[in-house]
Amino acid sequence: MPKKTPKRDGEFWFDDAAADRAASFFPDCLTHVKGSKAGKPLVLHEAHAKIVRDLFGWKRADGTRRYRKAYIEIPRKNAKSTLAAGIAIYLLLCDAEPGAEIYSAARDREQAGLVYQMASQMLRKNDMLAKHVTIRDSTKRILHKKSNSFYRVISADAQGAHGFNASGIIFDEVHTQPTRDLWDTLDTSTGARRQPLTFAITTAGHDRSSICWELHQYATAVLSGAISDPSFYPVLFAADPEDDWRSEDTWRKANPLLGEAVSLDYLREQCKRAEENPAFENTFRQLHLNQWTEQAKRIVSMIQWDKCGHEIDITQYYGRPCFAGLDLSSTRDVTALALVFPEDDGGVTVFPWFWIPEEAVSQRAGQDQRMIRAFAARGDVETTSGNEVDVQELSERITEICQQFDVQAIGFDPWNATGVTQKLKELGMPESLLVKMPQSFSTYNEPFKRLLSMLGSGKFRHDGNQVLRWMAANLSHKEDSSGNIRPDKGKSAEKIDGICATLMGLALATQHAVGVSAYSSTGSGVILF
Repeated sequence: MPKKTPKRDGEFWFDDAAADRAASFFPDCLTHVKGSKAGKPLVLHEAHAKIVRDLFGWKRADGTRRYRKAYIEIPRKNAKSTLAAGIAIYLLLCDAEPGAEIYSAARDREQAGLVYQMASQMLRKNDMLAKHVTIRDSTKRILHKKSNSFYRVISADAQGAHGFNASGIIFDEVHTQPTRDLWDTLDTSTGARRQPLTFAITTAGHDRSSICWELHQYATAVLSGAISDPSFYPVLFAADPEDDWRSEDTWRKANPLLGEAVSLDYLREQCKRAEENPAFENTFRQLHLNQWTEQAKRIVSMIQWDKCGHEIDITQYYGRPCFAGLDLSSTRDVTALALVFPEDDGGVTVFPWFWIPEEAVSQRAGQDQRMIRAFAARGDVETTSGNEVDVQELSERITEICQQFDVQAIGFDPWNATGVTQKLKELGMPESLLVKMPQSFSTYNEPFKRLLSMLGSGKFRHDGNQVLRWMAANLSHKEDSSGNIRPDKGKSAEKIDGICATLMGLALATQHAVGVSAYSSTGSGVILF
């Protein structure tokens, strides 16, 4: 029988025998240790089997493994700890690495111990393997005397986490890492090894400044071909950002073990809970759909937000009393104006305007840039020439807009606003209309809570502006010890200027409603503070 020609990818080749040996190790030597399959051979799901075969089958010209880092994003309950434990055991016992050092790493010792506990139980279930190792649960360490190798637990809260010579790293739930320190310490400890492997496995997170987001972005770039790194192995089991998180088709897309390790009924229950509780929505999307969310806990329900959208003829509001919020941020970034119109039913209607410099759009990454340009094509944002919003042009545009309505007051953040407010006064804006509104709990708490209430009752009406929707989805909040809330720009994933402007306008409208019982016949009102 002719010898099979190895599969090749440039300078790399696929070793079928090595791939088969690694994949068959799981059912031949390991068993499930939890659930209904406990005690049965650990037969890999095809999605897991492909990962194992690729990692141990692809070789370099010198016969060492091709891949040095694997980054796997996979939702909860898709047997990620089982897969990680099996790989840890294989690296310890079958990798032919003298003096191997295998580490289970995570945010804290308890999390790091989860994979270790599963690995130790798997070894104890196999009498043959158990003879070759010494398991020390007190220190969470497994020794393989024959090769002078060990597998141990390490965590971000460990002291003195240096001096390692890692040959294998199992990094669990990378998204929970408080800093990048542990990742960098372990990563730089592999330099002396012949074919080190870092196996990072995690669910999605929300922190765009984290090492996990950095790895996620890198994995996405490698998958798309934007970055060429033949030593990096990315696998992302996830729903796309535009996918409907309530759809069972989306669940199937993100969960390779749906129907096996995770049940459809369970996801239905979790989804129902997320629909009813906005704070749980992000938890569901992160843990079960592997979607990177805009914040840890959502406070604005986007289901409620979308239900409040209407086709509204703005010309019917010409001449009507309203209250404005103006968030200037930076001249190099998004500027937002929101007009808030009180309605007879106690609700409000909001119309927003946005401006962003063209060069600020061009500097955004590909997907973000396409999103902003799509907003502009819809007319939901105005792009201005240059690298900053022109103060004169902006002031003239704001004046032009406000002249069409009976603006009772314009609230603005005094920080960095002097130039625009001075121009507005030069263009005829009465100084009495300009109200300084510091970005504090006292400014935002009441209108923020009123906004949430109106979203729930359907009394917050907007015209479907996609930029304002995007900002509502980005919104993170801060809460003090008394339960007061305000927007948190620092923790929000992206821009929220339009929401801040809306809340300032809503704050003025609320104060007016308290100050006077109704509008006068001329439409003028008195703002009481």
